[in-house]
Amino acid sequence: MRIAKAVFIRADENTVYGTVAVALSLFVFAYSARLGPLSILVYYGLWLPLVLMDYRRVLGNYLRFVWIFGFAAFCFLSVFWSPAPGVSMRTAIQYLTHIVCALIAMRTLSTATLTRGAVVGCGIVLVYSLLFGVYHYDPLDGTYSFVGAFASKNQLGFFASLGLLFTYAGVMITGFRRLWLGAAAGTAALSAYSLLASQSATSVLTTLAVIALCIGLQVLGKLAPRQRKIVFAAGLVLVAIGANAALAFGAMDAVLGAFGKDSTLTGRTYLWQQGIEAARQSPIAGIGYQGYWVQGFPEAERLWEEFYIASRSGFHFHDTYIETMVETGVIGTVLLSLILLTGLFGHLKRVLHDDDNPEALVMFAILALLLVRSFVEIDIMHPYHVGSFLFYFAAGKLTLKPHRAVDPGQQVLAWPVPRPHLA
Repeated sequence: MRIAKAVFIRADENTVYGTVAVALSLFVFAYSARLGPLSILVYYGLWLPLVLMDYRRVLGNYLRFVWIFGFAAFCFLSVFWSPAPGVSMRTAIQYLTHIVCALIAMRTLSTATLTRGAVVGCGIVLVYSLLFGVYHYDPLDGTYSFVGAFASKNQLGFFASLGLLFTYAGVMITGFRRLWLGAAAGTAALSAYSLLASQSATSVLTTLAVIALCIGLQVLGKLAPRQRKIVFAAGLVLVAIGANAALAFGAMDAVLGAFGKDSTLTGRTYLWQQGIEAARQSPIAGIGYQGYWVQGFPEAERLWEEFYIASRSGFHFHDTYIETMVETGVIGTVLLSLILLTGLFGHLKRVLHDDDNPEALVMFAILALLLVRSFVEIDIMHPYHVGSFLFYFAAGKLTLKPHRAVDPGQQVLAWPVPRPHLA
């Protein structure tokens, strides 16, 4: 029996394959450290073979994606001055191929299919963590936290955040129906419980902020584009004024206290200071991509010991911009920031200008979550990470023109697909 290629590569016909592929990808991102290298091969096997079916449709014109590859290209260049060139080269190749997979997914999946796959994937990831998860003792603050099947409560919190965000997107933006409403309810319940169990202040606060932002933008969508932009700008000013007033009256300490944190953010301020000092050693081009946290290097060994990291791996400066400055300097930081800001404001422009563009709102919500988290985590600069996959998926969608299409079983949605050439 022959299976039509469209079942795999056409956004309006590959709902089943796309949902399964996204769900499996998220599971690999979550637990590849446990599952081993074979799981990474499964991830590649989900996306790269699609190129052989129709490379023009699957790859598109990569000249339009040059700005998306800027940071990855500089990571390759940093191999020449990295103190660990082998590590830098290997990870740069992994990161580049990871971006290619994300862009293949972007070209072949609708936003509705991505949302369904993420709802299923987050649900499976969280069920696995609840079944096989453990509690870890944090020697820095003297507390026990549920980390699931991860090595960090922050990663459990991140998947819980994504579970809540995508269930909201599925129900309130793309219009889940029938059985998908039940799936969304189940993932939402798992996500809420995991979020509370992880006690991750970062995940709780960023999730609430981004969902509140989505609700606000949906309300603004009832207005005409001109009024929408004026009200949004006024809202930004009011939020900035309110935030400054709240900080002046000690709101930050109150919020941190509610999560059992202190003003040092469990040692993060000290870690940021150490990262800034390291970045000053090579401010323009950095030490080299993935060239700092290498076993045997004195500074990395010192920080691992100070923060009780017995595994001597999987640690970072808990700030995307500091981490990027250390590894790739000002050049790499600017390149990565440009991708994030271009994608964020590009989709925001579509949300404020278009009368009905669910895709732009979902993509904006993803990038807004990654932006807020970027000040305390590093979700977008490593390969085989759900954050970097979604980051490049959302950025890539901006390169395609919006086009109306009907998703089977869903409301009429708006997402970019290639326009046919007329004879």
